[in-house]
Amino acid sequence: MASHGISRGAGPVVRSEEARQKELQQITAYRDLADLVSTKMAERQYTVQVLGQITKLLNENPEYYTIWNHRRRILIALVAEEAPRQSPDELLQGDLQLTFALLRKFPKCYWIWNHRNWLLREGEALMGAEAAYKLWSGELQLINKMLHADSRNFHAWGYRRFVVSQIERLTPSQHGGSQQSLAESEFEYTTKMIKTNLSNFSAWHNRSQLIPNILREREADPQTRRDFLGAELSLICEAINTDPFDQSIWFYHQYLLSILSPSCPPHQLVVQDLTNGERQGYYEHEMQYIREILEDEADCKWIYEALLGLAEAHMEVDAGTGSFTTKDMRAWLDELKRLDPLRRGRWEDLERRLSL
Repeated sequence: MASHGISRGAGPVVRSEEARQKELQQITAYRDLADLVSTKMAERQYTVQVLGQITKLLNENPEYYTIWNHRRRILIALVAEEAPRQSPDELLQGDLQLTFALLRKFPKCYWIWNHRNWLLREGEALMGAEAAYKLWSGELQLINKMLHADSRNFHAWGYRRFVVSQIERLTPSQHGGSQQSLAESEFEYTTKMIKTNLSNFSAWHNRSQLIPNILREREADPQTRRDFLGAELSLICEAINTDPFDQSIWFYHQYLLSILSPSCPPHQLVVQDLTNGERQGYYEHEMQYIREILEDEADCKWIYEALLGLAEAHMEVDAGTGSFTTKDMRAWLDELKRLDPLRRGRWEDLERRLSL
């Protein structure tokens, strides 16, 4: 199997008896060390020695979340000592280096990301806003490295959004002005990542989250908003034409359709004064384009699902539309049932909702 194009191995490996015995010894040693750490924690031995033992455990198994809790208790106790062997900054940097090394080996382990987050928040409390600003700013370099290795690592994308929010929060105290937004630079980053790899759910999602802020910060007038929407629709149409079988592209297309709907919450609308006539124009354009793609890709289920979504949206603003017929919709639905039989119940629900 593979994840995001990164191999997880070729399959089962036949081990020799010697290798099996060695592994059993490693398991026994790991359990003994885990038991020893648990005993020392119960005895409140919050020492550098125990911290080192915990490091050994985490290098073997960073998914052991209880051990991360033990580590935080020890770090808090060491910082609070009257004459600590290491300064708070040294302890912080040591753990940042540890988590970076672990993330390179285990890039999708929640507990490593959580601990790094905790370290930086503690660092701000201990060292102040100026030092925290430098730490959070440096985190973007780490995330860039992680996303260079795997551009679709959703852990890294989620952490990136949090890091950006912290940098934005701390910016006024550093530059003596109003809060500085990174929305524009982050939007450009999603463009770069999408062009590198269209099949990037996280990049498309991040883009959708940034759009309302981008338009608000630009103080976009109605025409600028229409131009922006047109550019996004052109981008997704180009992506569909490149690879219509890519699920992530269609999800972003669904998002763009959702912000055209009259039922969309006002704060999420790209164009805030759309008329139903304009909505019909957008729907008809998208439907025509996608039907052209269908001529060459008749076995792409995403096309039929998109056409039915457009038809439903179109009927919301124009019950007497002539852009498609009930017969068209039934044919699209039949193709969905044929191409994706495992979701037949979903398509039957859609059939009832559309009264087909």
